[in-house]
Amino acid sequence: MSMLVVVTENVPPRLRGRLAVWLLEVRAGVYIGDTSRRIREMIWEQINALAEQGNVVMAWATNTESGFDFQTYGSNRRMPVDWDGLRLVSFLPVENQ
Repeated sequence: MSMLVVVTENVPPRLRGRLAVWLLEVRAGVYIGDTSRRIREMIWEQINALAEQGNVVMAWATNTESGFDFQTYGSNRRMPVDWDGLRLVSFLPVENQ
């Protein structure tokens, strides 16, 4: 079991309801819980199936240099990058409007 955090933006209500089955929604779109790897992978499958045009980041505690890992779904200015085995976040430039 490890700590899991899921942050959602602009996802359909059915995904939010599905996440609330396994995790506690502590703020709008922010879910936390203590899950097994199997449950975490099943939650990620649900995110991929139901998030539509929204975006999601899932982070969990693990035995790495940083003590956590994460993955993302959907479009966002923040993009994960691997830097010599360390997971970091790169920011894309703001689009001119």
